[in-house]
Amino acid sequence: MYLCAENKMNRRMKTFINILLLLLFPVGMSGQAREYVVNDHGNQAVRSDRDVRISMPELVKVKKHCFILMSKKDFYLYVYEAQGKDTVLVARYDAAFSLKKGQKQRKGDMKTPHCTFRNPFKITQIVDASKWKHDFGDGRGSILSYGKWFMRLATPGSKGIGIHGSTNNRSSVPGRASEGCIRLLDEDIIDLYKNFAFVGMKVVIKAEDVDDLPFEKRAMERQKIQRKRHF
Repeated sequence: MYLCAENKMNRRMKTFINILLLLLFPVGMSGQAREYVVNDHGNQAVRSDRDVRISMPELVKVKKHCFILMSKKDFYLYVYEAQGKDTVLVARYDAAFSLKKGQKQRKGDMKTPHCTFRNPFKITQIVDASKWKHDFGDGRGSILSYGKWFMRLATPGSKGIGIHGSTNNRSSVPGRASEGCIRLLDEDIIDLYKNFAFVGMKVVIKAEDVDDLPFEKRAMERQKIQRKRHF
């Protein structure tokens, strides 16, 4: 009798704790990752829980057939390779995009440009950015901000957009916090450069309301790719 009463009390306590955790730590639609607002040096920025990096250069058959596809919705940068009739996912990194949602219209609007698969961007230059500094106007002054590499993108209608590291802004990845560029963790921009990226590489950045494309769904299902974020 006492054991039954104790078990009931334990179940009630577990239920209470689970409800409390849901209230304190809301989850995204995936049921695994949160999307939440933080104060980022005076700006309201969005953060999410980090996922595991995937890097499988051994799957690449022809490097020139690789392309980058980014999800502004789920905060990922993917690398795929077209292999005959199949499209294979060879890498995935957490990414941070612009502070504000939407298509970039002008310099300083704090938005990341997006495009379609039929009209992609491309990498036009890869330069050593390890000594580059930037003043975000947040009181920190001019600080190292770009990691080891800056991969400049051709984005018609806007200039200065690239993929780079997150030196001194590491906590912003993944999420929405940048002035328009795409931030990876410093170790991930190095991995991307070492194993996959090249000048001329096709780059697709999907708008916030665009979900997985059909070939992405097939690749993830076929390769049994798990992810934390799918908002």
